[in-house]
Amino acid sequence: MSMKIGFIGMGIMGRPMAVNLLKAGHQVTVYNRTESRAREAVDAGAKKALSPKACAEGNDIVITIVTDSKDVENVLFGENGAVEGAASGTTFIDMSTISPDVTRDIAAKLEAAGHHFLDAPVSGGDIGAVNGTLTIMVGGKQEVFDRVTPVFEAMGSRITLVGPSGAGQVTKACNQILCAVNLVATCEALALAKQSGIDLEKMHRVVTGGAGGSWSLENLGKAIIDGNYDPGFMVKLIQKDLNIVLNAAKNLNLPIAGTALAHQYFCSNEAHNEEDLGTQAMFKVVERLGNFNM
Repeated sequence: MSMKIGFIGMGIMGRPMAVNLLKAGHQVTVYNRTESRAREAVDAGAKKALSPKACAEGNDIVITIVTDSKDVENVLFGENGAVEGAASGTTFIDMSTISPDVTRDIAAKLEAAGHHFLDAPVSGGDIGAVNGTLTIMVGGKQEVFDRVTPVFEAMGSRITLVGPSGAGQVTKACNQILCAVNLVATCEALALAKQSGIDLEKMHRVVTGGAGGSWSLENLGKAIIDGNYDPGFMVKLIQKDLNIVLNAAKNLNLPIAGTALAHQYFCSNEAHNEEDLGTQAMFKVVERLGNFNM
C-alpha cells in the first residue's frame, strides 16, 4: 500500500533511503537545509519542500534522519518545524542516532500532541542504505510498528521492534560499541601483520573466514589495505555516537574500557584534522603510535 511520506534529512544515508521509498511506490516529499542535497531524490520523483513544516503537510508519516539530538528537536519543534505542519495522528519516525533520554522526551511531546512516534536508528552504512538492506532497530508501540512495517521494508532487511520508546536508540548504542571496538581489533591486527612483514591481502583473506571475522574486518580492513579513507561513516559522526554511549554508561556506573579506547583513538583523528575521513582512519592513529606507515 502506497503511503504519503515526508522525509527530512538528505545526507549520505537519507538520500538513498528516500529513493528506495520511491522505488517501493510510496509518495515522498523531501526536505534538507542545503537544498542541493535533495536533488537526487527529487530527480527520482520526490517533491521538494522548503521547510520541515511543509515537508510534513499532507503526509501520513514523517521520517527524520539528521545529525544529533538538537537537530531532531529543531526540525520537529523549532520555527516552521514538522509538528506545525502535521495533521493529528501523524506517525513520526526518527531514524537518526541520538540520546535515548532525548528520544523519550520527543516521544512524550509528540504523543501529548496527538501523534505517534517510533525511534528507528539504522546500521549498515551507505552501502546498506543504497541497497535497501539496513538493519533497523525500533522502539515504540507494537500497533504503530505493525502499521508502518511496509515503509521499513523498503529501506531495510532486518527490522526488529526491540522495546518501548528509546529502546531502538539503546540498541543502536550497543551496535556502535561493537563497531568501534571491532575496528580497534581490525587496526591492531593489520598493524601487527604489516610490521611483521606479512602480505596484508593474504592475511585478510585468511582471517575473514575464521572466528575473528567481522563486518569491520571484511569491509574497513580492505579499505585500509587499499589506502581508501573515503567516508562511509565519518569520524566526527562516530564520535558523536560514542559520546552518547559513554554518557549512558556513566549514568549506569558501567565501565566500558574498550569503547573509551576507541573514543580516544578517534580524538587523535580529530586533533589531526581527520574528522571528515571514514572511521577506518583510526588506522592512521595506530600508524602514528607505532611510528610506521602502511
